[in-house]
Amino acid sequence: MQDHEALDGVDRETAGSAFGDLNYYAVPAAGLSPQASGDSPLCALLADDVTVPSRWRPLLVRQLLSVLAESPEGGNAGQLLRCYHIIQWRNDSVFCGSCGERNGDSKDELARLCPRCGRIEYPRISPAVIVLIIDDNDRILLAHNDKFKKNMYSLIAGFAEAGESLEAAINREIKEELDIDVTDIRYVKSQSWPFPNSLMIGFTARYTGGEIKPDGREISDARWFTRETIRQCAGGDSLFPELPMSGAISRLIINKWLEPDIDV
Repeated sequence: MQDHEALDGVDRETAGSAFGDLNYYAVPAAGLSPQASGDSPLCALLADDVTVPSRWRPLLVRQLLSVLAESPEGGNAGQLLRCYHIIQWRNDSVFCGSCGERNGDSKDELARLCPRCGRIEYPRISPAVIVLIIDDNDRILLAHNDKFKKNMYSLIAGFAEAGESLEAAINREIKEELDIDVTDIRYVKSQSWPFPNSLMIGFTARYTGGEIKPDGREISDARWFTRETIRQCAGGDSLFPELPMSGAISRLIINKWLEPDIDV
């Protein structure tokens, strides 16, 4: 089976014959109550130690997201990301965080409702900024994080802290990780990133000064890239660094910067 064949999912009977009686949950579309989820996709989370039957193979959600991005028919990446986010959250919220009682489900909204103390828990969403830094020579700054694959370079990113604006988070992350300054922060786009529960909020910023000094903890290297070099990277030339996968917001912002006559 090719990767793209997984885009339509697996019917319940086939999944049941392979993995037994799974605990399915119908994920309603955003804005709809669970009671209105008649045609919603059914999702289930398998245990880490589950045995994958012969003739089956696991497919990473990130890999499937890349397949969706490259599919000529497009595809509903948002639905995939939402389902993955919700099913993980339900697994992590079995018990009430206040009194320890086993949680139930709210009938009116997508939420956990404790039958003992009435505590309501909504899906966790952690805002994170991701920023493309551009200099006056129309180059972009990409960095290598030690968590990345060996030769991959991407944008600077980090979580917003409590009481912090997104703009402040951008300035702090860039200063902490590269020791440089930026200005002219502009919003580009956002993307759900449920690994495990992020909302990535993408920006561009203009480099204003400072010597690039990777922090050595998260960032081990950072380089300026021209448009031509980025095209070589995107083309898969082994002599050039690797870019983030298709479908990820970091790659989408880089691709947008490459488009002619687009001011990002």
